[in-house]
Amino acid sequence: MTAPPPIYLDYAATTPCDPRVVDAMVPWLREHFGNPSSRSHAWGWQAQEAVEHARGQVAALIGADPREIVWTSGATESNNLAIVGAARCRAARGRHVVTVATEHQAVLDPVRALGKQGFEATVLPVQGNGLLDLDRLRDALRPDTVLASVMLVNNEIGVVQDVAAIGRLCRERGILLHVDAAQATGKVGIDWAAWPVDLMSLTAHKSYGPKGIGALVVRREPRVPVEPLLHGGGQERGLRPGTLPTHQIVGMGAAFALAGAEMAVERERIRALRDRLLRGLSAIGGLVVNGDLERRVPHNLNVAFAGVDGEALLTGCTGLALSSGSACASGSAAPSHVLRALGCSDELAHASLRITIGRFTTEAEIDAALLMLRAQAARQREPMPHHD
Repeated sequence: MTAPPPIYLDYAATTPCDPRVVDAMVPWLREHFGNPSSRSHAWGWQAQEAVEHARGQVAALIGADPREIVWTSGATESNNLAIVGAARCRAARGRHVVTVATEHQAVLDPVRALGKQGFEATVLPVQGNGLLDLDRLRDALRPDTVLASVMLVNNEIGVVQDVAAIGRLCRERGILLHVDAAQATGKVGIDWAAWPVDLMSLTAHKSYGPKGIGALVVRREPRVPVEPLLHGGGQERGLRPGTLPTHQIVGMGAAFALAGAEMAVERERIRALRDRLLRGLSAIGGLVVNGDLERRVPHNLNVAFAGVDGEALLTGCTGLALSSGSACASGSAAPSHVLRALGCSDELAHASLRITIGRFTTEAEIDAALLMLRAQAARQREPMPHHD
């Protein structure tokens, strides 16, 4: 008899593609295979129409103008284009950028790369609950600051930053604000029209869409100039050249349309599952929750247990797909930079697990996961037999 597949509780690493999204994509691989840039025949016109329809679907979820959506390969590329592209455009005004210690490496690394191009960066600490202190941010902004980058929903601890307030601070001083919203779409309402945010990175695969497609939202009013990182066929107003992958774009559009339609109901269902999970985990004893419990998305619980090694818990629970930090960093033995930024000791950071739930998680799966975690924690806490 084969073992049942592990229970998937790693939705922050990636989400399964919703079957409805797959169904929307397949015709654009099979029959409608034209290049959206082919302007002289029906295959190209059809593909172009599909691309523009999806652009409208992505814009609708966040309240943007479809013309502000620039297709990219995902949030990592969007972050690089926003941070490096916008900073270079404003280099004559100043060469200082501000970001936060708990950002994804796809933000921290482009900021670091700017350092080699004559820019200076301030990386702000967070409070113990993972939230940015707005006074610290205000003090860090300088006359030569040209860009700040703050993520909306943290990928490891799920806390939600007040980007509207952060944007107001930046806008008063004429500083651009870039927001990495990869983990936010379909989980929190995004009001692009009202928020003073200039650039926003989006991706499909954290919201039940395909991997390899994302977007950068670039504000038109007030217009934000961005220098392209790639040069080629002039697609996407020259900001991001390259043949558009129609099937993936259609998939992202469909995924974002579903996210908008189902977000309110899905959030409540996931909140109930999270509360059930939290009650069960509390019963294990010695529970520590990393990150603010109120200002966070219900999809994420990042926890540790006193006297229990997280890595051993992870390897012991072979029937669970969880992570001990972000998927991009899980190949590294160093403790999570996010948990260290919260003030966690190396020991606690290593002991922590990220449990993320989503659209296809069931109550039965939560209960089965709790049984496994409880049994594994108890096994680890058993006193070692000593021999006389």
